[in-house]
Amino acid sequence: MKKVLSLLALGAVLAAPTFAQKLVIKGSDTLGAKLVPMLAETYRAKHPGVSFEIAAEGSSTGIAAVIDETANIGMSSRRAKPTEMSAGRAKGVTLKPIVVAYDGIAILVHADNPVKSLTKRQVERIFTGDITDWSAVGGNPGPISIYTRNTASGTYSDFKDLAMKRRDYAPSSQKMAGNEQIASEVAGNPNGIGYVGLAYADTPGTAVVDIEGSKPSKEAVQSKDYPYARPTFYYTNGEPEGEAANFVDFTLSAEGQAIVGQIGFVPVN
Repeated sequence: MKKVLSLLALGAVLAAPTFAQKLVIKGSDTLGAKLVPMLAETYRAKHPGVSFEIAAEGSSTGIAAVIDETANIGMSSRRAKPTEMSAGRAKGVTLKPIVVAYDGIAILVHADNPVKSLTKRQVERIFTGDITDWSAVGGNPGPISIYTRNTASGTYSDFKDLAMKRRDYAPSSQKMAGNEQIASEVAGNPNGIGYVGLAYADTPGTAVVDIEGSKPSKEAVQSKDYPYARPTFYYTNGEPEGEAANFVDFTLSAEGQAIVGQIGFVPVN
């Protein structure tokens, strides 16, 4: 009888389906709305046994997920904060940053806005609320409507560091969940202004503003001539292992970096 049961159990194991390996990737909307899904789609075509769960809800959520060990990879458009590094160490997690692409934060206005160029000082004063009317920077009279990312976003933090001398955003600024939402709001509001990553800078109905004569082109980001350039990251718990390591390697490969360039980012190589 025991032998029969053993054979039945063995048969059940052999008949069981083979479950795909799942990579859980959470974090930055800048990376997670377009780039990482495209990388994942290409990777899956070569590795059909791998599935992906991708959640693009902001850099802070990605880093937190790696610390909590609920994600294999955290996407981030900013460096981890000292408090996050400490929180990781307290849980035995070593946050390892891996630069996967370079980006430039583009300033968008409505396509009909006559303002085509701003100084860094004007950008700072607009987003902090010191300047509230377009006529103060050479535009048509009208109140400036500011669109920013939400506080979980790495771009929200990076923009404060790069463009605002770490000052607070204007109280009137409206927080959006992602790059595409900001671009959409600016496209629909003649008085709107916002910021997005390079991959979202060609939204119909918007125009990219020069910053002191420099556009956020790939060349300007690469040469660091554009003032709002920054790296973007994957974060892992120590050195990535297994399928996560394979996906990181693919992202940094010639094929992966070609996708980085195709989507609108600047390759690391």
